[in-house]
Amino acid sequence: MITLFWTDHLPTDNGGMQPSLLVVEDDETIRETIRDALALEGFAVTACGNGRDALDTLTRANTEGGFALVVLDLMLPGLGGLDLCRQLRSAGNRTPILMVSARDSETDRVVGLEVGADDYLIKPFGMRELVARCRALLRRSQPATEAAPVLLEHANLRLYPDECRVTRDGLEVNLSPKEYRLLELFMQHPRRVWSRDKLLEQVWGMDYFGDSKTVDVHIRWLREKLEASPSAPVHLITVRGFGYRFG
Repeated sequence: MITLFWTDHLPTDNGGMQPSLLVVEDDETIRETIRDALALEGFAVTACGNGRDALDTLTRANTEGGFALVVLDLMLPGLGGLDLCRQLRSAGNRTPILMVSARDSETDRVVGLEVGADDYLIKPFGMRELVARCRALLRRSQPATEAAPVLLEHANLRLYPDECRVTRDGLEVNLSPKEYRLLELFMQHPRRVWSRDKLLEQVWGMDYFGDSKTVDVHIRWLREKLEASPSAPVHLITVRGFGYRFG
């Protein structure tokens, strides 16, 4: 039986090389509709009409770089979609799988996901949703890239948040935890004026009930470690009547 799909115009994405997709669907009309829709989006699409051919294709492809995604019908002649998915996962193949099926019960969806599918799409579906699901799976399967080290820098001072480390003119500065947190807050908000109460709230915490003069003491210690002339600071500036600012 042919399952009808809602189709509408899909804008073509020509921006760069798209991943290779494998479509496994026994109904020729549906298979070609999906292939054409994905090809219009710029994907390189290979199609199979049964589970056995798909398994052979995936096995060969793994020696040549593999596929980025498999769109897999649940009901296939011979080797069914569930069994194919189960065999791939048992063999260590982690290629993302979007399972499609006219079976729409919660049990069917749960079983599909439990055997290793990454998503489950119920027929009939629109081509826009199919493409969106494919792209979402491809994004989720991308390995996380390591973020570049964070650096706060002002004049001759550098603060490395990931390392809780500060340098002045390239030389390490030994700061206490409170001194470090104060400096980090200042460098994150250059030129902002902070009152003593706000600094206490941000650095010491809202449950601190000590003397606010501790802020002045820590500012003095910071100046002694960071300023060329602590009595004439150029980094940690007193704003009379208001508090302190950095830079």
